[in-house]
Amino acid sequence: MPTESTLPRLEIPNVDLWAFLFEREDRPYPDNKVIYTNPDTSRSYTYAQVHSTALDFGKGLKSEWNWQKGDVLALYTPNCIDTPAIIWGTHWAGGVVSPANPGYTSDELAFQLKDARAKALVTQTPFLKAACEAAKKAGVPEDRIILLGEKKDEIGKFKHFSDIKHMSGLTLFKRAKADPRTDLAFLVYSSGTTGLPKGVMLSHKNIIANIMMVHASDEGNLSWRGGKDGKGDKHLAILPFFHIYGLACLIHQSIYSGLQLIVMPKFDLESFCKHAQNYSTTFAYVVPPVVLLLGKSPIVDKYDMSSIKMMTSGAAPLASDLVDVVYKRLKIPIRQGFGLSETVVTHIQPWEDWNKTIGSVGRLLPNQVAKYMSNDGQEVPTGQTGELWIKGPSIFLGYLNNAEGSRNAKKDGYFKTGDVGYQDAKGNFYITDRMKELIKYKGFQVPPAALEGILATHDEVDDVAVIGIYKEDQATEVPRAYVVLKKGLKAGRAMEERIVHWLATKVASHKRLRGGVKFVDEIPKSTSGKILRRVLKEQATIDEKSQRAKL
Repeated sequence: MPTESTLPRLEIPNVDLWAFLFEREDRPYPDNKVIYTNPDTSRSYTYAQVHSTALDFGKGLKSEWNWQKGDVLALYTPNCIDTPAIIWGTHWAGGVVSPANPGYTSDELAFQLKDARAKALVTQTPFLKAACEAAKKAGVPEDRIILLGEKKDEIGKFKHFSDIKHMSGLTLFKRAKADPRTDLAFLVYSSGTTGLPKGVMLSHKNIIANIMMVHASDEGNLSWRGGKDGKGDKHLAILPFFHIYGLACLIHQSIYSGLQLIVMPKFDLESFCKHAQNYSTTFAYVVPPVVLLLGKSPIVDKYDMSSIKMMTSGAAPLASDLVDVVYKRLKIPIRQGFGLSETVVTHIQPWEDWNKTIGSVGRLLPNQVAKYMSNDGQEVPTGQTGELWIKGPSIFLGYLNNAEGSRNAKKDGYFKTGDVGYQDAKGNFYITDRMKELIKYKGFQVPPAALEGILATHDEVDDVAVIGIYKEDQATEVPRAYVVLKKGLKAGRAMEERIVHWLATKVASHKRLRGGVKFVDEIPKSTSGKILRRVLKEQATIDEKSQRAKL
């Protein structure tokens, strides 16, 4: 029998995100509650300021470009406290937001802009070169590139979002209302094993349901009146806003619950510890590599982080020994969660159970149903391993421009996650492996086929395969290439460095060959020509054990 969440069922309101966040009657905190803070400049947004800025930006979009329902605005920016208002301003105007990784090359960004049919692009001044190149390739007019953040364009060529906002006073436009069940709020891009990123279509209802589900799991533990000073719990935001983890758990949870979000543009351990101390933060969403640093880096000893009462780790598997190391060192408990771009957050360990089921990704959030399935399509009993299938109100609508992929991703309303694991008799879920071939580097998805396609164009490469290998010292998978060189070429350190450097100039940082290059005589393949990555992974494991034995 499929497992249903044991938490009370939630009634998901039939409204769009704007109405849910800004027209709600049950908001517990006042208009002047500070929600988003830049710790480097001390600039902040209160709830009222987010609302007014978003409203002005939405009106500005309509005034400047006659923004229509369904028009897509792309984001190409590190974390910034202006981002939430821009998101909801776009929703006010009836638009869809498509966040992109600011580490993308211009080609990678151009693909997303073209696929999503973006009408405008928001970025920051340090990213203008790549943004302009991508916009040109995708057919986005240069005058539709908008800046946000602290810096404006010195020569005045590109509009700052505040310029768009100021135009709103000249308009009398009304809000474009969305059908929460069918209209898109976000197009997030999730890499597929084919190598081409897929546009994951998330409706207003998908996001609203997830906001309520995650809030229910934290209720009683995090509050706008929490913290030792009674001024409210504070989140330290290091997760990228373009990632579904940051988009759902940081941007939306903070404004719904009235929690102050200390927004870091990117992760840096020293800054993380300093801001935790200076702002007396009480909570943080993290990823396993951050947990590793907190457990081992001497930097941590310089700061007092005793105000943090819980961390939640997600985006990639977390080793149980890292949880133990951090708790012994800092007395900070760490629980785990699970989610995907297609499902948003589906599982979280209860606060009180964090140390009882270490290694588990937790229990189902409200309104969710899940089961584990065998390869032949049969449900497996409790304790046995299978592929996780999930059904619930946060499951995505489908993949953009990919009807076949959308059909294959679901069956009977269940999304087939591609993740393998089991559940115990108490309803705790475990993820042990992935059926998908995606490499997860610090939570970012790296499709092996995409790297293989690029490496195959190298003048000195005859054949290639890419797999993920786990690096304990980084607490993450990293990409490694197995290369067959063209005849007459000599393998060695110099050749390896040349290939690694060459690829680094063509892909985003998280796709680089941090696992190095191994030279082989032949790539193992099936009779149909499919790369047998399993064979390479087994060989990598043997090589690792051999290396350890020598040490």
